[in-house]
This record gives sequence, structure tokens and C-alpha cells, in this order.
Amino acid sequence: MSSFLNTSVGKKMIMSISGLFLIVFLIVHLSLNFLTVLDNTGELFNKAAMFMETNFLVSIMEYVLALGFIVHIFYGTLLTIKNQKTRPIPYAVSTKTDISWSSKNMWITGALILGFLLLHLYNYFYKFKFTDIIESGQMTKYDLVIGLFSYSNWIYTLLYITWFIILGLHLNHSFQSAFQTIGLNNQKWLKRLKFISTLYAIFISSGFSFIALYFFIKSLLN
Repeated sequence: MSSFLNTSVGKKMIMSISGLFLIVFLIVHLSLNFLTVLDNTGELFNKAAMFMETNFLVSIMEYVLALGFIVHIFYGTLLTIKNQKTRPIPYAVSTKTDISWSSKNMWITGALILGFLLLHLYNYFYKFKFTDIIESGQMTKYDLVIGLFSYSNWIYTLLYITWFIILGLHLNHSFQSAFQTIGLNNQKWLKRLKFISTLYAIFISSGFSFIALYFFIKSLLN
């Protein structure tokens, strides 16, 4: 098993599985964030966030998620370095004639995503877990989540939306690439995967961007 994981196919398989795990996480994350729009009082989101925070299984999944990110980044970097040494084509590209911009620049988009992810973790996860801003009553989790999407923080809102556009480009290729790597790479499935991956990328990017724009516009009107 260890020898297989050290091969190019093994690394691609790990990359794909960790990527699929993160793809599922984004759907859950978007669903939770969308509660901020459904209930402007913030009560619904605060209750859901409290459940996620106190649930034992969710607490375990936080560590699994962190591991998934680390593995995905690590193997993505390894494969990129290897591909640059051998050929200028990113991992899991099934045909030489079907090379999109996103597939040729997966490491670049991945690095940009990682940069903003660190900022995102500081603004939310760090303040949730390692400060007393919530416990002291200065603000609720809802206030903290939507607080940065205001007119006074227009730069962050712009960066946030730009980040999700870049993430969408990354997802558009990684989604189909992951399934191709695990075996769904015939011509019949390839067309379906391209359609589904594009649909998924648009759904995630537009969903998170909509939430940011919703509260940004709302701050302008208030």
C-alpha cells in the first residue's frame, strides 16, 4: 500500500479523495452560511453554529477537515513540481486537446485560495475559538460572520468575491479531475462530469458571493 501511495497514480488518488472531501464540505459550509440570509435576526444561524460547535462528531470533523486541507495542499504541490519537471500539464488531465486555463494553472489558483483562506480563518475560526469576543457579548457569531460585508469593509468584500471566483475556476477543473482519477474517465462520463463540475463551481462561487453582496448592499441601504 505504501509503495502504491508513493507512485504518481497513488498521489493523484490521494489528491482526488481529499479534494472530493473538501468539495462536500463547501456545500455544508454554504448551507450553514445561507441561514444568515434566511433569518436576518441571526437567531437561526447562531443556533446552528452553536450545534456545530458543541457536537462531538463535528468537533472531530474539524480535525479531519484540517487534515484534508493539509493533504490536498501537500500532494498538490508535489504533483505540480513533478509535472513542471516532466511536462507543463497539471495532474489528471485526460486529453491533450482539452486543456482549459484553470487546468493549466491549478497551482496558481490553489496558492491564491490558500492565501485568502488563512485570512478567512483568522477573521472567523480564530476569533470563534481563541478570543472572548463571543463570550463577552460584544457580538454574536452572526454579527461576526456578516460584519465584514459592509460598506466600511468594501475591500474585504471585494477580495472575498474575487476569491470565490478564483475558487470556482479551481473547482471547475478539480471536480471533474477527481472523478476521472478514480475511474470515471470514458467519453460518456467526461461530458457529464464537465457539465456537473461547471454547475457545481458556479453554484459555490455565486452562492457565497451572493451572501457577501446581500449584506454589503444591505449596509448601504441602512
